[in-house]
Amino acid sequence: MRPALPVSDRAAPDVSALADACLGYLAENPEELLAFMQHAGLDPQALRASVGSQRLQHGLIDYFAANEAILLALCANGGFSPESFMRVWHRLNRVE
Repeated sequence: MRPALPVSDRAAPDVSALADACLGYLAENPEELLAFMQHAGLDPQALRASVGSQRLQHGLIDYFAANEAILLALCANGGFSPESFMRVWHRLNRVE
């Protein structure tokens, strides 16, 4: 069961909570988890070791932002909008 995100569409979700939701989605979808791990170059041990790290959080958010089908499924199941998800992604990737 994925943790509920304490967000509304008026505010962008917290990066950590959003990454946790992404990881929860992947844990419930083994084929997508494998695809993410291959994309990120992670084996199961490395994935476990990186849980909670900023690098993994950003990688998860990038992965979902680049994959519309799983982004939409995550948002529908998580109770937040794709727009709020993408606001977080844009904030993480902002270049000043």
